[in-house]
Amino acid sequence: MPAGGYLWWYIDALSDDGAFGLSIIAFVGSVFSPYYAWARRGTPKHPINPDNHCALNVALYSAGAKRWSMTERGASHNHRNRHHFQIGPSELVWHNDALTIHIDEVCAPLPRRIRGTVTLHPSQLFNFSTPLDATGRHRWGPLGPHARVEVNLQHPAQKWQGHGYLDSNEGDEPVERAFTEWDWSRSQMKDGSTAVIYDVEPGKATGTLLALRFGTDGHVKPFEAPPLQGLPRTAWRLQRRMRSDAPVCMVQQLEDTPFYQRAILQSSLLGEQVTSFHETLHVPRLVSPMVQGMLPWRMPRRA
Repeated sequence: MPAGGYLWWYIDALSDDGAFGLSIIAFVGSVFSPYYAWARRGTPKHPINPDNHCALNVALYSAGAKRWSMTERGASHNHRNRHHFQIGPSELVWHNDALTIHIDEVCAPLPRRIRGTVTLHPSQLFNFSTPLDATGRHRWGPLGPHARVEVNLQHPAQKWQGHGYLDSNEGDEPVERAFTEWDWSRSQMKDGSTAVIYDVEPGKATGTLLALRFGTDGHVKPFEAPPLQGLPRTAWRLQRRMRSDAPVCMVQQLEDTPFYQRAILQSSLLGEQVTSFHETLHVPRLVSPMVQGMLPWRMPRRA
């Protein structure tokens, strides 16, 4: 990876009964890291190594057992190859066609533990990548857009199964050099396919709008994205939008931060009523000095 670049793998899942949810992001060159940002802004004698800024972000969503952790690890605590990614005491391992995440993390600032395994079984693996910017320096692609997930946690005690999703983003430069904001959503369709809408710089002529359907047969088909529907601002007054043929219903607000939000929504897409994971990222807020100064309280570093 180039100095200043980033790579992440993103997983989300919702239990079959709707009572549990999670998201997991494994970062190399963490785009949310204030330590990585501060290192880039200095005058280093050597190129900034993205492998010195790795983290496993784990978020659990359920009544009475909500957890969030993201501890950054320096290069001496990390190791990765084609099948294995070690981040401190946690690791991601590919075995045959299944991805298992062994989680051993501690939340901050309240030290609550997250420990156990999450195993993702993609029904179809995709070798698909597409640029998000005009120069192709930032790319995205689902790896397992429709999958089954098995969750077996000891802390907090949870055992469930559900539908999951896996994708990856990578960039050759810091994310703030190319983007101001984006809205993203993924929806499970009745035929088992997954529809993804990636709306970069939403509503702007200079933006990128991707509307792609990933079929269970391995094919990727573009579709015409519905019109923009406004959503209520978050508690942090973050503006967000969703593309839908009808008004959008908020099911659950999962994350609400000054620069990022994640929610579960119900909307209309391709003639179906769908439930979607939805996120909004506002980059100027992320890189603002005030937010960068706040982040270490939630994102400690172990060098």
